[in-house]
Amino acid sequence: MFQLAEDVRLIPFKVQSIETRADKIPGGVQKIQAPEIWNKGEKGKGIVVAVLDTGVQKDHPDLKDRIIGGRNFTTDDNGNPNTFNDYNGHGTHVAGTIAASANAGGVVGVAPEAQLLILKVLAKDGSGSYDWIIKAIDYAAAWKGPNGERVRVISMSLGGPQDVPALHKAIQNAVEKDIAVVVAAGNEGDGKEDTQEFAFPGAYSEVIEVAASTLDNKLADFSNNNNQVDVIAPGVDILSTWIGGKYSSISGTSMATPHVSGALALLINLAEKEFGRTLTEAEIYAALIKQSVPLGYKKSSEGHGLVQLDYQNKVRELLAYIAQNF
Repeated sequence: MFQLAEDVRLIPFKVQSIETRADKIPGGVQKIQAPEIWNKGEKGKGIVVAVLDTGVQKDHPDLKDRIIGGRNFTTDDNGNPNTFNDYNGHGTHVAGTIAASANAGGVVGVAPEAQLLILKVLAKDGSGSYDWIIKAIDYAAAWKGPNGERVRVISMSLGGPQDVPALHKAIQNAVEKDIAVVVAAGNEGDGKEDTQEFAFPGAYSEVIEVAASTLDNKLADFSNNNNQVDVIAPGVDILSTWIGGKYSSISGTSMATPHVSGALALLINLAEKEFGRTLTEAEIYAALIKQSVPLGYKKSSEGHGLVQLDYQNKVRELLAYIAQNF
């Protein structure tokens, strides 16, 4: 077993504001064009996303209908495995970006009808152990829901400096079971594109590593640059759910990651409807890359580019317009 003390932590993040009320589609959800494909992607209905974080506020009005199950792997609440309460706020924020319900109040997530499996791997102070994370990944990979549901996406907005072979193996096993594993790149960036910063598990080639952009398509100056970055998504001033039934605006690659996790829930539904079968993890990844648009930065900063879920459709519309008018 790995040392339980602070082997891995929440990627540092900054809380800009906390609000008691919000009634809007957040800017990040709009920026990645999620609403444009809600109908085709069935708002993520039937897709289970496992969220490995600090837990969740289970009775938050925007999240209570999205949680299909959960488990606590930390020492919080005396290690009771059935309590996965969020005493930090980070996990609740991430969960809201992925799948906050469209309930005519509060915020709306990227995939507002997806289901969330909440796996608490970080304690109230934001620290945890690789052992907890490994067990949670294995749990997610083996989990079956009440109606035979399986986890299709694992979302991890966390990281540490160590390359842990057992963690890498657990991720490889999950990917072999066709689960897409989405991980934050990290916030150790120095604002220079010619330097590289690595955090794990984001730097493993098997995961989908997510960098952060601003809402006006600039590279976030804190976002890690490295040769394993796959895509970039909004991660600055991101509004989502918060503990106490509230809402907060936060910045970090932790906030970019759930945009991609929610996007995959939509794309899995859309693509599997088109193909008439279950997709492999490689096909899920390919579907995401097809909907990514370069912003003009180095590949080590933005990977394949900004996630734009309606990009292919907009290209087809443009080509049809040109064919008809020129």
